[in-house]
Amino acid sequence: MSQNVRVRFAPSPTGPLHIGGVRTALFNYLFAKKHDGDFVLRIEDTDQNRYVAGAEDYIVEALNWCGIPFDEGPGKDGGLGPYRQSERKHLYKQYADRLVAEGKAYYAFDAAETLDFHRKDHEAKGKTFIYNWHNRSKLSNSLSLSEEEVHAKLDAGEDYVIRFKSPKGETLVLRDTVRGKITIDTNILDDKVLFKSDGMPTYHLANIVDDHLMEITHVIRGEEWLPSLALHVLLYQAFGWKTPDFAHLPLILKPTGKGKLSKRDGEKLGFPVFPLEWKDPKTQGVSRGYREDGYFPEAVINFLAFLGWNPGTEQELFSLEELIEVFSLERVNRSGARFDPEKIQWYNQQYLQQKSDAELVVAFEEILAAKGVSTTRDLTAIVSSLKERATFVEDFWKLGGFFFEAPMTFDEKAAKKGWKEGTSALMSELVKVIDLLEDLSQERLSTAIKGWVASKEIGFGKVMMPLRLALVGSLQGPDVFEVVSILGKEETIARIKKAQSVLDQAP
Repeated sequence: MSQNVRVRFAPSPTGPLHIGGVRTALFNYLFAKKHDGDFVLRIEDTDQNRYVAGAEDYIVEALNWCGIPFDEGPGKDGGLGPYRQSERKHLYKQYADRLVAEGKAYYAFDAAETLDFHRKDHEAKGKTFIYNWHNRSKLSNSLSLSEEEVHAKLDAGEDYVIRFKSPKGETLVLRDTVRGKITIDTNILDDKVLFKSDGMPTYHLANIVDDHLMEITHVIRGEEWLPSLALHVLLYQAFGWKTPDFAHLPLILKPTGKGKLSKRDGEKLGFPVFPLEWKDPKTQGVSRGYREDGYFPEAVINFLAFLGWNPGTEQELFSLEELIEVFSLERVNRSGARFDPEKIQWYNQQYLQQKSDAELVVAFEEILAAKGVSTTRDLTAIVSSLKERATFVEDFWKLGGFFFEAPMTFDEKAAKKGWKEGTSALMSELVKVIDLLEDLSQERLSTAIKGWVASKEIGFGKVMMPLRLALVGSLQGPDVFEVVSILGKEETIARIKKAQSVLDQAP
């Protein structure tokens, strides 16, 4: 590609960034970095009625957490800003006026009541009202009125909008990198409003003007914008500007595969649909986020990359650098991608296994601190013993809380199974074996206790099962010798005696 690649992610700050928006940002980022290009963030905040305080900061923080920061945007001026549409309002009117002057757009003075009447009249006849070539001459606009009448209305300050004059009788051939060739009959297009009576541009005009002025070469966006593609291409042609390459990404579907993934799906099925936790400033309601739920950003990104794209190989685990290397828009699917909450958990588990014990200890220390737990125990050994069965760092507490808090109760079923007549006497003998050991390494414990069990000519389970029960409170957990080694002699013996005092009294 001879021209420097420039892509943009252009969300509206109307609330938290949906995971589908993160996927769109990710594909833009991957494409830009693949071609040594620029990833631009533009905040489309012209609709002040829907603006939500804090939403822009949320978007920026989410991109940073995901590891896909923008190169240009608010606070990172690349010379083509400003990057908030509200700060660009002064730009758009001149472009709307230019189209009017060139006969490619027109003033429309139709009252809302008039348009509503026409819509209902068409509906009653089983038709759809479209404001375009077949009826524009019958409505109140600068194409049907005389020049004097138009000037009179403008001078009188009557409300008006500026509509694009869609061509009649043409066949528009469009090209989409994901969808391929698309053919549109311009007779079915309506004359979209470009500029509103409140002095603000509509999305369509602002979008095209901004993309042109920011020198965007590739527009990568969700398929919900596919119906706007014809208008946008026509606008580029009307201005005489070079049209960027378009790629419309497939929808992210509900876990059932039917319908677009929504916030409600996450609330109903118990998984986040936002990258970060969001507290609604109006309702104070809190929506879960992947960060706060304990997911690694690398896992979220890897998972999202596979929603609507595949590398053409069996490989599933990709670092961000590897994704950049293999990503291409040609391998993006046309059909919707089903969101699988279990698959993203699998990804998180894979990334947890890849992390060093030292990294996991740091993350686990934060969880312990939040719980008010301080310890001198070997956290590296604890993490190492638990990580194979963990999906989240939070699981270390669920799987190994007994390392920090001695069990006060014992699983009833496990006790019936593991604490039999004569068990307490065996445990008293075991205490003496452990007390004599100077070296409590896992290997030394294994040799000494297995040797003692063999000398007693009893089943291994008769000792190991009640020992695990005494130390853990259930029959779960890592290798028993590993648990003893981590707990140490004094704590191990104290827990065995506690179990004796409780379980010997059990009915």
